[in-house]
Amino acid sequence: MRWSPLARKEARTVVTSKGVWLLAVLMVLWGYRPSYIGWDGLGANITAGYVQIAGTVLLPLGVLLLTYQSIVGERTSGSVKFILGLPLTRTDILLGKVAGRTAGIAGPVAVACLVLGILGLVDHGVFNPILFLGMVLSTIVYVGVLVSIGTAVSAVAKRTVTAAGTVFGVIFLPLVLFWTQISTALFTQVTGTPVNPYEPPASGPLFLLLRLSPDGAYRVVSNWLLGVGNSANTYSHVLTKLEPQTQTNAYVVEATFAPGTAPLYLNEAVGLLILLVWAVVPLGFARYYFSRGDAV
Repeated sequence: MRWSPLARKEARTVVTSKGVWLLAVLMVLWGYRPSYIGWDGLGANITAGYVQIAGTVLLPLGVLLLTYQSIVGERTSGSVKFILGLPLTRTDILLGKVAGRTAGIAGPVAVACLVLGILGLVDHGVFNPILFLGMVLSTIVYVGVLVSIGTAVSAVAKRTVTAAGTVFGVIFLPLVLFWTQISTALFTQVTGTPVNPYEPPASGPLFLLLRLSPDGAYRVVSNWLLGVGNSANTYSHVLTKLEPQTQTNAYVVEATFAPGTAPLYLNEAVGLLILLVWAVVPLGFARYYFSRGDAV
């Protein structure tokens, strides 16, 4: 792999930066949320649920901020000329950037998850280590997806400020913070069917739309591992929705569809496919543009 030296350089650059370790600290503070509903639904495995919470909001924001300058920053400073002078294709450069930044961010993220595991062990007792490891691995896969998206933006953008505006205004805000509101409004606009978040319609397209963002797909997969329910919401909201005589604005397949009536494309495994698409398609577009455009 010709791009491996570049990947090692990228990994060292990221892992020695203050930003990635600040992200790890914030993940612990954000993720450690004991709750009665979590304990009732998961028992000691609520510790694995902390990993999911740690992977929402702050993680995507942090990863995008750590990757949006990966190529455009070097274009702006002029150091990209050195990289282009190496015996690497532009595809190799993209792969090296993605692999290196993913590895550099995954290490501190894994440390944050380990700290959450220790806190959970002390507070709640012994949990399922296989489940916990699965949650950590799914979160690292999510990191790789976010790195691919951020690197793709960096490869296409001409200026650093353009890349920053894109990852925040086009990726983070719509696809992470406000995707539920955007997707339900879009569904209502197209179908004419109003969506009550407390009693949503049993519509396959609506539920599919809710999980088409990388953030939604990650939660579908992590909820699948936790065994709490089929939903793009956080595990605590899912558990609350499935409690008898409770109402919450969560979209849960089991609470909306009659048994056996949910479309096959709402199976949790499709969440893995959605994550794969988000990892490959933006990077494929960036490869096309970066290979044919002026990278300097």
